[in-house]
Amino acid sequence: MYVSTKKGEKPREERNVALFVDGPNMLRKEFMIDLRELKKRAQRYGRVTIARVFINQFAPEKLIEAIINEGYESVMILAQKEEEANDVDVALAVSATAASLSPEVDVIALATRDADFLPVIQKSKASGKLTVLFGAEPGLGSSLKNSADFVEIL
Repeated sequence: MYVSTKKGEKPREERNVALFVDGPNMLRKEFMIDLRELKKRAQRYGRVTIARVFINQFAPEKLIEAIINEGYESVMILAQKEEEANDVDVALAVSATAASLSPEVDVIALATRDADFLPVIQKSKASGKLTVLFGAEPGLGSSLKNSADFVEIL
């Protein structure tokens, strides 16, 4: 379990965590990501006050149901083709960056493998937030691993 060590840092039980999940990148059969377990891991860093999974309209109905049943907000983005995740990435990046600017959020947690989210981590850290990366191998960007305060492989 993570224990606060930095001077002036809020104790874990007083921190608010914003958790953002890159659905097309992480919620794949080969990774078998358990959304309940993911949220439990995020709770090691504080109280999860925002939990959003970003998906496109090609996501299976059962996945959408599972997202909602686990207490996440499902954010559906329209894409031209099933393979296109760029629109999902933009929506997730904007949402996470907005949260990083909120005084109500202390920790930004991203579940992704995509190095395109490096600016989100950088902006979050510049805003004084702790950053947590939940990733999966293969394909986890080394720039993400090297920039987040904490990295957990799922």
